[in-house]
Amino acid sequence: MSRRPAVALLIETSNAYARGLLRGIIEFQRERDAWSVYLPEQERGALPPQWLRRWRGDGLIARIENDAIARAVQGTGLPVVDVSAARKIEGIPWVETDDRKVAELAAQHLLDRGFTQLAYCGEPQFNWSRWRGEAFRQFVASKQAKFWAYPDPPSQKSRSWLQEKTRLATWLTKLPRPIGIMASYDIQARRILDLCRELQIAVPEEMAVVGVDNDSLVCNLSSPSLSSVIPDAVQAGYRAAQLLDDMLRGAAIPGQPLLLPPLGVATRQSTDVLAVDDPWIAQVAKWIREHACEGIQVEDVARHFSVSRRVLERRFKLATARTPHAAILSQKLERVASLLRDSSSSIEQIASRCGFEHPEYLQVAFRKHFGTTPGLYRRTKGRSMSGRAGIDPP
Repeated sequence: MSRRPAVALLIETSNAYARGLLRGIIEFQRERDAWSVYLPEQERGALPPQWLRRWRGDGLIARIENDAIARAVQGTGLPVVDVSAARKIEGIPWVETDDRKVAELAAQHLLDRGFTQLAYCGEPQFNWSRWRGEAFRQFVASKQAKFWAYPDPPSQKSRSWLQEKTRLATWLTKLPRPIGIMASYDIQARRILDLCRELQIAVPEEMAVVGVDNDSLVCNLSSPSLSSVIPDAVQAGYRAAQLLDDMLRGAAIPGQPLLLPPLGVATRQSTDVLAVDDPWIAQVAKWIREHACEGIQVEDVARHFSVSRRVLERRFKLATARTPHAAILSQKLERVASLLRDSSSSIEQIASRCGFEHPEYLQVAFRKHFGTTPGLYRRTKGRSMSGRAGIDPP
């Protein structure tokens, strides 16, 4: 093209995932300076904007979430990349989160905390919610854990929040405890936390809750603060822009959807617990999580809890199937991973902040734990993610 292509973005700005998509598109645009970009105001699930019929641009990146938008986008005859899970138009490039891996990561996060009873709470009208629920169920079954699912509503008719609240509260009260719950997204998870507070269900001791999207406002305004799976929305936006640019240049586009794995779990208070039969060991594990990066040793843990190292190690391993030393090291390495992803600090600085006296030992331990070097991990996983506490790596 002799002129700069004009590209419109039909992506709302009202939720964290969509804003992540836009950040990824901005990253691509900053690198390539390839397009003239039009970003109108757009609500999620809104009807097609009137201007779209008259628009004479060159391409679209769109969240195609209803039939009306799908018809309008097809009516333009323009190259388009879809960044919605609704999958309303077959045969066009599609970039989305890998919902199976999202669910598996959430399940493993809860299993790692000792929960053997897990539940999923979704919204069946959305593809991504159904896909996550089925993947969660299958993964839990593969680990020989027990599974419960929030039942679908008796009809698809619009229901008031008061009706849904009553139904959800009834389900929560009937669940066995302790139990770990995955909500299909952060807003649903926050509803569960609000109901737990009303029903006087202790979170995370009786119910641990993890959401999806890592929306910092929702997660940090929740009480307690909400743990959440972090989708790689920025990379999804970047790759969608890359695909559209290839289309505008006449390049061949792969026919398979591009599904991106999540970046990890932002661990906050809603899952900050170890579900074990020994309450004392749960307190020990919590203390280790809070102090691991201060350079503590097993002797420090034993001294704090006024027991011998032998007694500590025996009871800890019996309850958690790993040693206190392994728990300390794992927590330190999780913190290293989060700093590699979210900061520009050097390896030496990260080692110091995470309680490693020698950066060389950090390098060796990190490679053994993650199967890659810290430098390569940063290059492949590094992404600016706001509003999170500790992060469980994928």
